[in-house]
Amino acid sequence: VQLVESGGGLVQAGESLRVSCSASGRTECIEAMGWYRQAPGQARELVARISSGGSTDYADSVKGRFTISRDNAENTLYLQMNSLKPADTAVYYCNAHCVVHIIEGKNEFDYWGKGTLVTVSS
Repeated sequence: VQLVESGGGLVQAGESLRVSCSASGRTECIEAMGWYRQAPGQARELVARISSGGSTDYADSVKGRFTISRDNAENTLYLQMNSLKPADTAVYYCNAHCVVHIIEGKNEFDYWGKGTLVTVSS
C-alpha cells in the first residue's frame, strides 16, 4: 500500500485547510485509516482515525475543529481542519492499517505516507 498526502501549506490562525491522502496498491486490505502529526521536537501523535465502517475518534485537542472522512470508492482519506491554531503546526502523516486474514489467523500491517507540512501563523 502506498500513501501520498497533499494539501498542506501556510495559513493564518483561525483559517481552514483540508489535507488529503490518496491510497494505492493492495488497498483491499485497509481497515482503519488515520491522521497523525509530529511537531518539531515532539513525538508523533494521533489526530483522528476512522474505521472501515465510518466510526471516528479524535484527539481532545482537535475535537470540534477537525473532521476526518474517507471515500472508500476513491481510496482517499481527508482531514478538514477549521479554526486552526499555531499549536496545530506540524507534519501531518496518513496511516493505513491493513489486515490480511490467513488460515492461522491474521497478519496486521501499518503503512505511512511521507507527510505534508501544515504551518499556522499567529
